[in-house]
Amino acid sequence: MSKPYKILVVDDEPDLEPLILQRMRRHIRSNEYEFVFAPNGVEALNMLNADQTIDMVLSDINMPKMDGLTLLQQLPGVDPNLRAVIISAYGDMDNIRTAMNRGAFDFVTKPIDFDDLKITIGRTLDHLSEWREALSSRDQLVALQNELSIASQLQQSILPKNSPVTEDYEVAANMEPARNIGGDFYDFFPMDDEIAVVVADVSDKGIPASMFMMSSRTALKGAAIGLRQPEKALAEVNNQLHQDNPTFMFVTMVYALYNPTTGSFTYSIAGHDPPLLVSADGNVSEMASTDGVALGIASDIRFSQNTVTLSPGDTVVLFTDGVTEAMDEHREQFGMERLYEVFEARPPASALAANEAVFEAVRGFAGDAPQSDDITCLTLRHT
Repeated sequence: MSKPYKILVVDDEPDLEPLILQRMRRHIRSNEYEFVFAPNGVEALNMLNADQTIDMVLSDINMPKMDGLTLLQQLPGVDPNLRAVIISAYGDMDNIRTAMNRGAFDFVTKPIDFDDLKITIGRTLDHLSEWREALSSRDQLVALQNELSIASQLQQSILPKNSPVTEDYEVAANMEPARNIGGDFYDFFPMDDEIAVVVADVSDKGIPASMFMMSSRTALKGAAIGLRQPEKALAEVNNQLHQDNPTFMFVTMVYALYNPTTGSFTYSIAGHDPPLLVSADGNVSEMASTDGVALGIASDIRFSQNTVTLSPGDTVVLFTDGVTEAMDEHREQFGMERLYEVFEARPPASALAANEAVFEAVRGFAGDAPQSDDITCLTLRHT
């Protein structure tokens, strides 16, 4: 049987230990995870120095003797390959942003949603596994292509793996990079009674774009948890990216909050193509633009937002310009008109069907022509 991942939980609440052991018992019994516990940062550091087999740290921020933010600063000196996830009070954006800047891979909020915690732990350990594979393979790499392949796996590991299909809504998404490493990304995650969705496109390709993409993703998740309005979240992300941007890169983005109960879809756009709305009868229209500029170009930019109410059977299609600017052998672009034709009079039966229809149409149009840009599409269907 393979060795379980060992996770150190650092929290001064005595009730958390039995709760985690009870809620994670299936993972413990199946030898996936092993949990050890420390009540503060000082004892956590002692355990980390004494036990080199700990893979991940799940730490609260507010603790006696040494808080979680101070602990984060100490972790690279113990093991630079440790992955840390922070537990924070809901809406504590300042501490979340500080934690991310100090190397936290992700965060969860109190009160802990154990379904979300399991997903976060799984994604963190997937990333750690890919990173370890990259390190073990590093000395054997003889070509840049191999290095790019490992980096591509790292990038893919942060994208959501399971697309939700519920009685109220469906989400499907896919990203096909033009190179081993792309500059596009998508994400979706729960926000209380709403679902956050995002599609973004970094200005470059390759490793620099991948690094900037990861910074953009981290900044958005931190902003989203504290600033519920999409227009304010984008303004916060923009300021964070602009503060430390020596390469002058930028990212276009659509960020939205969707309420499955009411059908409300509130979105803000930063220099990106507006989403399409495909109604249940096959009518296709472009959502109104909010006229925001790309993120990272200048500080203190104001953004605006729009809200549409989805009816049962409506599908929202978010995409990057790799879809509309895909070229065939004669360098003709796919264009918006062909994207409309994918759905006109043929409303999709599901979010997955809508997503696959977009990629099938683009591939069929491009033929054997080389892919010139990353292709990303996220579809959300209000059922």
